[in-house]
Amino acid sequence: MLAQIIAVIIFVFMFAAIVQGKWERHWVTMGCGLATMVFVFGLGMRSMKALLATLNVHTIFTAEFWHVAGEATESSSGVNWATIIFIAGMMVMVEGMAEAGFFRWLCLQIAKAVKYQTIPIFITFMIMSAVLSMFIDSITVILFLAAVTIELAQLLKFTPVPLILAEIFCANLGGSATMSGDPPNIIIGTALGYSFFDFLGHTGVIAAISLVFTILFFYLAYRKEIIESDQEDGDIEYPDPKEAITDVRGFILSSMIFALAVVLLVTHAATGLTVASIGVIVAALTILVAGRVTPKIIKRVDYKTLLFFIGLFIVVGGLEQTGILELIAGLIATISNGNVYVMVAIILWVSAFASAFVDNIPFAATMVPVIQTLAATQGVDLSTLAWTLSMGTDIGGSATPIGASANVVGTAVAAKNGYPVSWKKYCAAAVPATIMVILISMISIYVRYL
Repeated sequence: MLAQIIAVIIFVFMFAAIVQGKWERHWVTMGCGLATMVFVFGLGMRSMKALLATLNVHTIFTAEFWHVAGEATESSSGVNWATIIFIAGMMVMVEGMAEAGFFRWLCLQIAKAVKYQTIPIFITFMIMSAVLSMFIDSITVILFLAAVTIELAQLLKFTPVPLILAEIFCANLGGSATMSGDPPNIIIGTALGYSFFDFLGHTGVIAAISLVFTILFFYLAYRKEIIESDQEDGDIEYPDPKEAITDVRGFILSSMIFALAVVLLVTHAATGLTVASIGVIVAALTILVAGRVTPKIIKRVDYKTLLFFIGLFIVVGGLEQTGILELIAGLIATISNGNVYVMVAIILWVSAFASAFVDNIPFAATMVPVIQTLAATQGVDLSTLAWTLSMGTDIGGSATPIGASANVVGTAVAAKNGYPVSWKKYCAAAVPATIMVILISMISIYVRYL
């Protein structure tokens, strides 16, 4: 009982501290992770076995961690090193692509293809945001998209805020479509043994349907704000996309590495390569071709996010080892009274609401063992609950400026360039759009799986 109380106190404090934002979130989770090891596993449980199971370091040195010869499910207990290694590898690859000018070139190339007309730019950038976020971290996607959007807005004389907000929403939506698209999906996929195609065939279908409605929604919501500037001006000197390429050799090689990463992710269920192996492969190739700019690329990797993950997994491991997550699963089962429709609705809407105000990563990490327990005790198909959790956490984070990291980055870039985004401005369109997509998700899950 003492260990359970301490674990809950640490977890609640961690969430509150992350929401308040007074301290950097990686220091919060690492500090709470250390407190969990000392007070939960040491003082409360006095169990070295529970501590070692949560740290989970031994799994890295097993062959199954790097390659599996069939269907395998990775342990969800403790630190998910596969998630951390994969994200780190993708970060290195993305930084290599950015250094060569890939993202700015892509944005300008698309803008040129639609003849720099604002309405076509508005629609194509939304689609591009969703598609890129299927394979690349949404933070990186928004960072470069927002910067180029502001550059084009100043050139074409339109306000960039509506487009940036639409891009943020589409990035979160696109991230829900694949296992590699959003950190919660990586956590769910690696913990439960789902592949890239598993997500694409389930959450990807829901995301594709939702994207059509999302584009229409944001077009109708912001059309008046951008339509006035949708006219040609012969005096404007448009930027040449080729000028965005800072290193031709690096551009070609980084593009090839990105293509390889996509192929490996798509085929990893057939090849047996785990996401950890894929992360190491693309990082190693990026470093190999980067040459003299390698230190610059390594320095720009977001180590704070990786530390955030490690501390988070330890805290959630404390909840799991003390049985708190089983109690939460039991509570959901009691409220739903075994009704799978009610159970799906609870997981979907609670996930969405919680992710709107707190980071969706810790929530997803907390809920994975909960849905595993529900599936085992209530006879509900685990995959149905997994897709429900994925859509709830991925989409719910779009509702507020602090719900997902992409939201924070996008609004920060806008504010830095003289376009501050208030909560009222952000939520005016994001909240109804989020509700719309959650409703589409719920109906889709009911119709397809129940």
